[in-house]
Amino acid sequence: MRKIIFFILIGLFATGLQAQKDSTIDKFGFKSLFKTRFDPTKPYAVQLNPRAVSFVQEYMKRHSKSLEKMKQWGKPYFDLYEGVLTQYGIPKEMKYLSVIESNLGAGVVSWAGAAGPWQIMDFEAKRFGLSVRNPDERMDYNKSTHVAAKIMRELYTEFKDWLLVVAGYNGGAGRVKQAIRKTGSRDFWQLQYHLPEETRNHVKKFIATHYVMEGSGGWTTMTAAETKVHQENIMLHGDTRQLSAEEINNSSELEVTGRYQALIIANELSLDIQQFNRWNPGFEKALAAGKTYQMRLPKEKVAAFEAKKQALLAASLRALLQAY
Repeated sequence: MRKIIFFILIGLFATGLQAQKDSTIDKFGFKSLFKTRFDPTKPYAVQLNPRAVSFVQEYMKRHSKSLEKMKQWGKPYFDLYEGVLTQYGIPKEMKYLSVIESNLGAGVVSWAGAAGPWQIMDFEAKRFGLSVRNPDERMDYNKSTHVAAKIMRELYTEFKDWLLVVAGYNGGAGRVKQAIRKTGSRDFWQLQYHLPEETRNHVKKFIATHYVMEGSGGWTTMTAAETKVHQENIMLHGDTRQLSAEEINNSSELEVTGRYQALIIANELSLDIQQFNRWNPGFEKALAAGKTYQMRLPKEKVAAFEAKKQALLAASLRALLQAY
């Protein structure tokens, strides 16, 4: 019997280590956030799910400065959170849930009665053995983080996706389950409109905070176009440099297919070819493979491209034929 218990404990320990490895290094379980498997060797920004981009951009305009400051003054809290969360196999990035719950404030009490840095309801606190009065242990950073980790672990066991964990933490597991039943999907982006607006926005605030904290508040490569192909092109072909905020604000993306040639487009639209290639890594290679590409152009050149795109394609094809 002792041997059986020993091997069970070893198995649980190994599972915990694997969960920590997957979550903290590979961002396992964040597939809705990145859409493809996160690669720590590539820039964070180019891997962000394009559906999150517009919300992230707006949120950053309002909160990026305060979040950047929080990286410094909040470090003792984040260090504590990481130490506790990893004990439960919870990704360290889930510490940002406390940011959107309470702005790391211990004394915060919501209109619904949730309290502390993790905004734990009294019935949840009691379920895990916390006192809710004299003292209210929900306001204890260490004790409340243990309870929050246990709640998140339960939710992840149910949903297998950390964005759905955020949704369940805010709106309740029942509402997430109902949204899954209605849509037949466990993808947050597919089921989000079957969740309360507050819960939808809660998840998006988490994404934006996650991005600012983990992605260093950098640029986002994608706008409204939400094609998986573009994400794959960047991942496979792009060792892209970060664009400045000015470049992002003054450019747009267009979906293109066909054997366009970068030099033909650049010459006809009076673009710098080096800038075009930097903005559009793997452009010709992806199009040659028959894939769709999200091409980035200066905003003032979009109309010209649209007016000339057939002629540009024909010129590109002629150039290809002449090369053979």
